[in-house]
Amino acid sequence: MFNGGAIMKKFMWGGSISAHQSEGGYQEGGKGPAIMDYVSFGSHQQMRQVYDEIKEDVIYPNHTGIDFYHRYKEDIALFAEMGFQALRISIDWSRIYPQGDDEYPNQEGLDFYHCVIDELLKYHIEPIVTLYHFEMPLNIVKKYQSWYNRKTVDLYVRFCQTVITSLNNKVHYWITFNETNHLDLKGKYSNLFTYILTGLKPSEFDNIHEFEARLSYHMSLASTKVVELAHQINPQNKVGCVFGITPFYPKTCHPLDVMRAFQDMNQDLYQLDAMTMGYFPQYKLAEFQEKGVFIEISSEDKLAFAKGKIDFIGINYYCTEVSSHIEIDEEKALFGGYSNPYLEKTAWDLTIDPVGLRYLLNYLDRKYHLPILITENGIGLEDEIIDGKIHDQVRVDYLQKHIDQIQKAIEKDYVDCIGYLMWGPIDLVSATSGEMKKRYGFIYVDKNDDGTGSYQRIKKDSFYWFKEFLKSKEYE
Repeated sequence: MFNGGAIMKKFMWGGSISAHQSEGGYQEGGKGPAIMDYVSFGSHQQMRQVYDEIKEDVIYPNHTGIDFYHRYKEDIALFAEMGFQALRISIDWSRIYPQGDDEYPNQEGLDFYHCVIDELLKYHIEPIVTLYHFEMPLNIVKKYQSWYNRKTVDLYVRFCQTVITSLNNKVHYWITFNETNHLDLKGKYSNLFTYILTGLKPSEFDNIHEFEARLSYHMSLASTKVVELAHQINPQNKVGCVFGITPFYPKTCHPLDVMRAFQDMNQDLYQLDAMTMGYFPQYKLAEFQEKGVFIEISSEDKLAFAKGKIDFIGINYYCTEVSSHIEIDEEKALFGGYSNPYLEKTAWDLTIDPVGLRYLLNYLDRKYHLPILITENGIGLEDEIIDGKIHDQVRVDYLQKHIDQIQKAIEKDYVDCIGYLMWGPIDLVSATSGEMKKRYGFIYVDKNDDGTGSYQRIKKDSFYWFKEFLKSKEYE
């Protein structure tokens, strides 16, 4: 158990949700069409499909989410009952600028987020706001080709300026992007994962190397510009970026396996390098050039990178994978590595590795020397209602073991970790599969995969465990 005294006084406990997975109300409040509105229901066995138009016979789970748009007061009251000190939410760009390039913002959208944040502040819950969590207005994809086009950088910065200015003095923790590093260009999920992040499909571009270079560079540049902007609006603002990072272990102690593990893990980190070092890394520019892609970095861009370094690092941690320099006769794991025979897996084939979180915290702390906020960590389970109750001891055990490793990272390794936000404190629509049965929450939502259900909220056993956990005198 934590007993870190001064360490814990500044530590933020809470959870994370996103707009597109929770809100619903996809045609309410002046909201415009967004990329996730066109993604169907799927499953662990069947990939979600992306449609060019809404079809009546297709289930689009994000249209209703979990109805947070109408039930946010109820949900926030439940978070407060547990003792949350922070909640990470996202602002749906298409609620603020329905087409992305509108002349004026949608006031009804701004008013909604003011209401949500006022409700959080009423309970003394710190709002942590993500400005881009897969909520790209569809028009920007169709008209400008999303992050492939530099114009999108300017549109995004304008959106952020509107939001940060509007919510100034209410929000002090901002996150520019969620998981910009998940540009999956090679795996079987490449079209889906990259669409979720950008609204684009790699298969529709002839030069995949130029595709990756332009998207990653433009998102990195956009982040730096927004960091500087947020600091100008309010010098007290703290701005970070969230990366979904999967640590890789070598399959054996063969030097080439060790080298491959290093390469696999670091392939996700060049954007983080760009956001912390003050310049876009030369090693990545050289790699792009070797593939025939040249990124022109203007003097203005160089200044943006120099001035727009993030204040903290956000990490989403779910699993680890194994690297091998030779092909192994087994199916690859979600992020391109192999499964670890020493670890258990979830029903969705993610390894359960609490020690991997401690390893990742140490790795990032020693490399970047910045505060680290754990922005997502949790386990998806098929929870059952038995006599009106949900007994989810597996979730409790999972979270306790990960929290124990955070304690060791802070107290034994002296890692500068500033908070733990579990994903997601209430059941949400899965981004990757569109399922509801893949449940992460302390709070059960009575919604089925086909969209039916009462949407009633039910406290799971883990709800009461976390409530007692946060109420303990050791956390005061």
